[in-house]
Amino acid sequence: MSFSATTKNELARVIPENKCCQLAEISGFIRMCGTIQLSGHGKMNIKLVTENPAAARKIIKLLKLYFNIHTDLVISQSKMLKKHHYYELIVLSEMKAEEILKKTGVLIVRDGLNDIDYSIPEKLIKKRCCKRAYLRGAFLGAGSVSDPGKSYHLEIVTNNNQLGEDIKNLLNKFELNAKIVTRKKNFVIYLKEGEQIVDFLNIIGAYNTLLDLENIRIVKDMRNKVNRLVNCETANLNKIVDTSIRQMHHIQYIEKERGLKILSDKLREIAELRLNNRDASMLELGEMLDPPVGKSGVNHRMKKIEKIAEKIKQGEM
Repeated sequence: MSFSATTKNELARVIPENKCCQLAEISGFIRMCGTIQLSGHGKMNIKLVTENPAAARKIIKLLKLYFNIHTDLVISQSKMLKKHHYYELIVLSEMKAEEILKKTGVLIVRDGLNDIDYSIPEKLIKKRCCKRAYLRGAFLGAGSVSDPGKSYHLEIVTNNNQLGEDIKNLLNKFELNAKIVTRKKNFVIYLKEGEQIVDFLNIIGAYNTLLDLENIRIVKDMRNKVNRLVNCETANLNKIVDTSIRQMHHIQYIEKERGLKILSDKLREIAELRLNNRDASMLELGEMLDPPVGKSGVNHRMKKIEKIAEKIKQGEM
């Protein structure tokens, strides 16, 4: 089961007690996955389609609780290549379809005629609990969240720009820093940070999924820290090896061409230490001296040895 399906299955068990929250969640769901069907003589039906059976069962329950109607669920199979099942329910005109559309703010009367309003009605989301319920309905209807083990990405998709902007603004009232992009003919409201997604799951009431995501984040963060430490350690080791090879080259060249006797006592001492301790860092070489010398002191002596090797190469010694 995908992480999205797990999240929606948990949300499907969250049933608001307050009537205002029930209506807000119904509105969010209908907005995202509902269509209006005209049936003649000014009558209309509502068709709701979802790929998640738990979400379908929940909307049936909410419609029963708030509007006291019962709708039947029809299971169909997509004609697309993967042939996923999807779940369809119809609210007929005689089952208060028009009343539902008006109470959820989808349908408004303008100049004496019914018209579709694509904005989120302020009257439905006045309370904080109703804002949370509306977002829960919107996510159940057209939301998805990627497997956090692979990436952090949560999105809600709509085909209407006004509705997309309203959802983005509603998310940002909770300081989530949501963004919106156009994808083909759709408007995608998204969150990309793990912390933002955790906050969103908390807002809509997916607490178990939130804990799962947090556990995955902790493991990923630990792995990233270990990888950074390993990479840093590897880089340091490579640097030590490269430095040692370069210093060995200069010392061996001097030894071959003139002999280490041409070096001062301090330079000869550090040169012999390097020849006998090829894997040691400059800090470790300094600690072997008597008295000990710091890393900068060892580096200073090695620079002098390098200059002597260069002078020999150029015939100046």
